[in-house]
Amino acid sequence: MEQDALDKLFMARCLELARNGMGNVSPNPMVGSVVVYNNRIIGEGYHKEYGTEHAERNAINSVKDKSLLKSSTLYVSLEPCSHFGKQPPCSDLIREVEIPRVVIATSDPNPKVQGRGIESLKNNGVLVTTGVLEEEATELNRRFFTYHTKRRPYIILKWAQTLDGFIDTVRVPSSPIAPVWITNDLSRTLVHRWRSEEQAIMIGTNTVEKDNPRLDVRDWSGRSPLRIVLDRLLRLPNESNVYDGSLPTLVFMGNNATSSARKPAFAEIPNMELFTIDFARGTEVQILKELYQREIQSVFIEGGAMLINSFIARDFWDEARVFVGNKFFGDGVKAPHFQGTPLKYDDVGDSKLFVYRNS
Repeated sequence: MEQDALDKLFMARCLELARNGMGNVSPNPMVGSVVVYNNRIIGEGYHKEYGTEHAERNAINSVKDKSLLKSSTLYVSLEPCSHFGKQPPCSDLIREVEIPRVVIATSDPNPKVQGRGIESLKNNGVLVTTGVLEEEATELNRRFFTYHTKRRPYIILKWAQTLDGFIDTVRVPSSPIAPVWITNDLSRTLVHRWRSEEQAIMIGTNTVEKDNPRLDVRDWSGRSPLRIVLDRLLRLPNESNVYDGSLPTLVFMGNNATSSARKPAFAEIPNMELFTIDFARGTEVQILKELYQREIQSVFIEGGAMLINSFIARDFWDEARVFVGNKFFGDGVKAPHFQGTPLKYDDVGDSKLFVYRNS
């Protein structure tokens, strides 16, 4: 087999390994690595959890006969780091064990790296090949790349709508405070899996009032995201599920709520933080700026229509996941105003899932 084909084969394994870190490594990227001797993998690893050993170190440590490293090639799905963070530089380790060749899928957009890892290896006599399955590697870490290149989180919009284009029925004061389900159990389980893959989940005031969601991953194994609630006037009741103190929760309130008598009550809720913004001046920009500074690389916006429409209007979105259930409402809350050609669609039980990307 030609060397180019071999490089792609082993890099594909790196990407496969990297996916195992989904939902556990943020704000670090998902990275996989393999060590190859005589066209055979003798070691492999991936970044398992934020703060723990990086993929390259895990791959190198898994090699039983370390004497083979001096005649091996290291494959890694992202440029090795060259700075001290939670872990020491991987580029230093590669030089220390004297691996002669390194194959890299893509460079690291993090300003702390940005080619310095590649430069360090080359300057120390390591033969470096880059750009192998680069597009696939960038797609895998699209959250990480968006965060560092656009200086904001990767934004995923999600909603479910009926065949006639509604996301909710007409609510009256006597309506129960609970979701009006449009899809099915399989769809809800899928949404909980998605939540476990993102760092934060955001909803507006009306959604809390009408549905009283928990915004956790109780139907899936994984880490629940940071809950973000827009409560401009601090008018949501303390009994709301999102204010139960069970998960870290960030509440964006308006500057006209700073004198609210309810603030002391919120201060007593564990895992709760209030942050003031000016809702009259670019709400979306202020929210994204704050999330960027908190190193939140992805946010899952689940509703309602007003909140989702505001992000669409500002073109602050990267991906939209739209369920279409097998129901008609006839009247109610219109689905977000959205145009685009689906990247793909799938059948999810008796519902359909359409996925869009913002080009």
